[in-house]
Amino acid sequence: MEIIGKFLKTLPEQTGESQRGPWVRGGFVIETEEQFPKQVAFSLWGEDKVAIVRNMPQGTQIKVFFSPESREYLDKWYTDLRCFRIDTFNPITTGAAPMQQAPNFSASNTQYSNPSTQTAQQSPAPAESYGSFNAQEPQEDDDLPF
Repeated sequence: MEIIGKFLKTLPEQTGESQRGPWVRGGFVIETEEQFPKQVAFSLWGEDKVAIVRNMPQGTQIKVFFSPESREYLDKWYTDLRCFRIDTFNPITTGAAPMQQAPNFSASNTQYSNPSTQTAQQSPAPAESYGSFNAQEPQEDDDLPF
């Protein structure tokens, strides 16, 4: 799975020793850019992955690839979003593909200057003009007050 958002902060690291050697677990939080933004926390395992977010500047647009994993403990369920890849994300240079994947990025709609992306943004208008469904059409047998 993947999600795009703004990097907020790095979570505290945890270290330990196992039979296979030392381990490091870290995490970070992003905020989605939807109409109602959500904050999402991810976990990272391994020194190489934890090092990626250690010095990441706050506010960086990133694309997070993760796998959700849930487990039960004492009749309660706990979910972990384990990140396995992070890419920096720039909606201006990536073209129209991010708009198709995440149409709720209202801030990036005005930044596109490529004519091919403008036609992609305008494509829903002709679909509305076909008139296959008209919500304003009166109902003859409908006597409901709303």
